Amino acid sequence: MWEQIRSNRWRSNVLVAAMAAVLASLGYVAGEWALGGGGGPVGLLFGLAVLGVQLAVYATAGEAIVLRSAGARPLAREDSPRLWNVVEEMAIAAGLPRPPRVYLIDDPAPNAFAVGRRPEEAAIAVTTGLMIRLNRDELQGVVGHEVAHIGNRDVQFMTLAAVLLGSVVILSDVLWRSMRYGGRSWRRSRSRDGTGHAIVAVAALVLAVLAPLLVRILYFATSRRREYLADASAAQFTRYPEGLASALEKIAQAPARPVAANAVTASMFIVNPLQAGDRGLFATHPPTSERIRILRGMAGAGLADYEAAYRRLRGGRVIGPRSLASAGALRIRPPSEEGPVATRAQVREIVHRLGDYRTIRCPCGATVSVPQPYEREEVRCIRCGAVHRVVRG
Repeated sequence: MWEQIRSNRWRSNVLVAAMAAVLASLGYVAGEWALGGGGGPVGLLFGLAVLGVQLAVYATAGEAIVLRSAGARPLAREDSPRLWNVVEEMAIAAGLPRPPRVYLIDDPAPNAFAVGRRPEEAAIAVTTGLMIRLNRDELQGVVGHEVAHIGNRDVQFMTLAAVLLGSVVILSDVLWRSMRYGGRSWRRSRSRDGTGHAIVAVAALVLAVLAPLLVRILYFATSRRREYLADASAAQFTRYPEGLASALEKIAQAPARPVAANAVTASMFIVNPLQAGDRGLFATHPPTSERIRILRGMAGAGLADYEAAYRRLRGGRVIGPRSLASAGALRIRPPSEEGPVATRAQVREIVHRLGDYRTIRCPCGATVSVPQPYEREEVRCIRCGAVHRVVRG
């Protein structure tokens, strides 16, 4: 697998360089357009400044921003020992230097994602819906997939690529607005060099429209292959491909999508909740049905078995020949037959503890849980209708 990881890193560097070149071109042309002849270097510096700010945010607070935007809360070992046990098992199987931190998102839709610039600082966030709906084998498959992303440094690259994509989108928007509402310097100097500025105008229009599109295609194309590799690694770590296949099926068929999913976090989830279709240039993940068929077509749990199933369904290769030659054969283990790692009641109790809920015991025997942001002075028991006063502090 290291051969494929190195190959991915090389491709990643090339793609990041290509995206940076698009960003530099966009900045230069934006400067020429907005400031007139000779303004290109200023625009280029502005583009680099935008990228620098984005990179500074990525380096200092990127993970915290992503986790906070998803509503994820840190989960201690004593909150859910069984979930922590699954994470530690997969971290050992992947050879990570230390288990990733575990976060919980209070959301009934099952899903999960990983963040972290380095394996030593990585974290995995799972939804409450995932803990309730998936049995232990399925949860192992999902966690194994996310741990593989951390070990393969996919999370680091995708976050960096997202920073570049964001910078290009910001510059493109500035250029587009400049063309629509500004460009006074350009109009004043247009009479002096009409042909030259006509070329700049065409270049500016083309880049404003095509640059974000091109960078998005580069960004999404790099993520799809990584999902296949993470699936292959998860099957290897768990020695039970059916666990991940069944988990993907449940996640894809869930009626609701995570409320926490947005344009930034959606591509990080194991199944993109905002992806309208399974195919297309802008699909961040391979078709879920195809991933399931490959996993269920494996004769064993090794990388060679995943490669063989991949070739039968899609043709071509996904794992390098040296990785395949060095990988040993793995037999599929029997299912564990353990259920979900937590019941609904246990998950509700964990969420209330993490959210610092106030608890009111009603004389009818019911327990009324009041979240901290609750602003009213009274709350009504949903069982008997009795009204209770909410005590602050």
